[in-house]
Amino acid sequence: MLRLRHLTLGLALGAAALAGTGFYFVQGTRGEIDRLEERVVRLARPAAQPDAAAMARLPAPVARYFAFAFPDGVPEGVRHVAMEMEGDFRRPLTEAFNPTTARQLANLGAPDMVFSAVTPIIGPLWAVAWDSYIDGEMEMNARLVSAVTVMHEDGNPVLDVISLRRWLLESPLYPMALLPGGPVRWEAIDDASAMAIVSAHGNEARLIARFDASGALASFEAPEPGDLATPYHGSGEHVARSDYRPVDGVMVPMGFEISRVGPDGLVRPFWRGKVTHLSFEG
Repeated sequence: MLRLRHLTLGLALGAAALAGTGFYFVQGTRGEIDRLEERVVRLARPAAQPDAAAMARLPAPVARYFAFAFPDGVPEGVRHVAMEMEGDFRRPLTEAFNPTTARQLANLGAPDMVFSAVTPIIGPLWAVAWDSYIDGEMEMNARLVSAVTVMHEDGNPVLDVISLRRWLLESPLYPMALLPGGPVRWEAIDDASAMAIVSAHGNEARLIARFDASGALASFEAPEPGDLATPYHGSGEHVARSDYRPVDGVMVPMGFEISRVGPDGLVRPFWRGKVTHLSFEG
């Protein structure tokens, strides 16, 4: 009986130590992400307020999109947006999807953003991943149970451009960032599509926007295929947007499916779900 008590006590102490260690690493990782988000907020500035002449020069489908997105006019003073998402995520170089929750913070007046997500791996194990693009520099991280680093990338010029494109790909969630006078310019393609080009810190990224009959931006797609052999998804090459709803007078798509597209042209989803909360902040 005494031995059983000692064993029980040992297991309890071991579990407590493991829980304490896990809490320490979770708090440490969350602190790193919080500091990145604080940098985005410090750098945030309001989106441009375009004049009538600039709006008149827009390609026709883009003008219709802005009329759809801002039915009550463009809100003033919004500096950044915060959102929470949930859905299913497929890790790079795998086929299975896992339930995932995520948070994203983005600057409207300049292409700065932080994304973080938690995904179960197997049994009690989970992974936390986060990436940021702040002041022209990207950083990408993933940790198992918030403790074991399984990926870290920074100082990568290729990923700097991919991260810039990521901000553009997410911009239908904060369409004020797409207005004339900001970091994005538009080029005409046809009556249902246009090229969005974001420029910052000496880099440039392009996406083709396709609009539906209502005027909504239905999808963004990269003009060139991606490299599907990389250990990261990056921005993806295609996003479909759906379920537009009004948020503070702005029409925002709550449904999304982000995909990789390789040289074969096949669309391979890796992150699909819905926005569960979104707030524009000044």
